Amino acid sequence: MTKWEYATLPLVIHATKQILDQWGDDGWELVAIVPGPNGTNPVAYMKRPKA
Repeated sequence: MTKWEYATLPLVIHATKQILDQWGDDGWELVAIVPGPNGTNPVAYMKRPKA
């Protein structure tokens, strides 16, 4: 059975692609993007298999 680790990260609107590309290069998979607590900046939920 695969074990996962998770991360949340705030996304800056003007750099979203670069942020997600960097995390993807590090092995993270995007699970969801939801509005942030203040309703403006979105938050990304990421996962990857534990090493």
